[in-house]
Amino acid sequence: MTPNTGDLEMNKESIKQGLYEFCCELFPICRSITGDGVRETLHRIREHLPALEIHEVPTGTQVFDWTVPREWNIRDAYILDPDGRKIVDFQESNLHVVGYSLPVDQAISLDDLQAHLHSLPEQPDAVPYITSYYQERWGFCLNHTLRQSLKPGMYRVFIDSDLKDGHLTYGELILPGELEDEIFLSTYICHPSMANNELSGPAVTTYLARWLMSLKNRKYTYRIVFIPETIGSITYLSRHESILRERVIAGFNVTCIGDGQRYSYLESRYGDTLADRVARHVLSHKHPDYMAYSFLDRGSDERQYCSPGIDLPLATLMCSKYGTYPEYHTSLDNLDFITPVGLYGGYELLKACLQCLEANETLMIRVKCEPQLGRRGLYPTLSTRESNAIVRNMMNLIAYADGRNDLLQIADRINLPMWELFDIVTQLKEKDVIEVVGH
Repeated sequence: MTPNTGDLEMNKESIKQGLYEFCCELFPICRSITGDGVRETLHRIREHLPALEIHEVPTGTQVFDWTVPREWNIRDAYILDPDGRKIVDFQESNLHVVGYSLPVDQAISLDDLQAHLHSLPEQPDAVPYITSYYQERWGFCLNHTLRQSLKPGMYRVFIDSDLKDGHLTYGELILPGELEDEIFLSTYICHPSMANNELSGPAVTTYLARWLMSLKNRKYTYRIVFIPETIGSITYLSRHESILRERVIAGFNVTCIGDGQRYSYLESRYGDTLADRVARHVLSHKHPDYMAYSFLDRGSDERQYCSPGIDLPLATLMCSKYGTYPEYHTSLDNLDFITPVGLYGGYELLKACLQCLEANETLMIRVKCEPQLGRRGLYPTLSTRESNAIVRNMMNLIAYADGRNDLLQIADRINLPMWELFDIVTQLKEKDVIEVVGH
């Protein structure tokens, strides 16, 4: 069983650069949970994935216990100080405006303005990311150093935005496989200019989808969604709950995967799904110092996918977990915080998980006792340390190929990376020593 590598064997350096450049391309777009920024982001993704379908769900649609909110769009915003200088400018950073801010154009005293300002005293040079999706207000975000320097007087505040009935927008790509059983990948596109928290997930997922599209043979069907966080996953589940629960055998929430620091894994609600098993296996062999988090540490869309009554077999893979690094939800989560190497590492991690899922199957030995390897050409004619290890691995695999264990369980049992067994399985199948008895 050779790994399903596909035709898209792009140069490693070109993938690194492509991932980073895609993040740079998407970085300036002002995204929120609804609006034209989400649409523009999806259209940029569709340039890489032409089969991506873009769906619109109207404001007011009931989605389980929630309602699709009104659509927000913004064109400009700024603050002028008493001398008429523009001190906060949306055109310089879309983090400067509280998400979903109502339009405003008025003169206001500094004392009154302070109630609408947000900064981080503990990070005086960072602009915080603040939203107010479900409570109508307006506001600005700025670094604390600037805020402390503001002098008394009258300020002009201006926000050119609108909040009205519209749509929630999401993207969906389905790649059919030999089986109707599905692997589910989800990532979000709802934050403004933040690189690791927002853009690493969609960029890595886009390149994973390109790799999957290049595969000559896909065993599983792949369902890949680009959604607004929380309300997007709730909306998507409300439309597809039955088919997801029926078909999805494993899935991953992809976020914060580009900073190249210590890898993190957040388990499903009980940590016992196929996604959990493959994530732990790949991480233990590729990044054994990874951080493991329980479902009690949840905070992204795994909250919805693993919720009672939904219970999808989904885990979350990250580098630095959201909420644990100081740059999180600030202007410091910029294009200097992610790297081409970090993005590529996240891509390779998830790709390895998908390759293991594609190759996983339940195996059964076809002979009683140990098979005679020599007459089948499976025993090396020259004994070396390497050949002895291959024979040992082959015999250990055979020992547990009893129809009860899948290849992932066997690899865990004999403490080998699953991918080191791919060629051995192929040889044993070709010589009719083992057979597949389940996927």
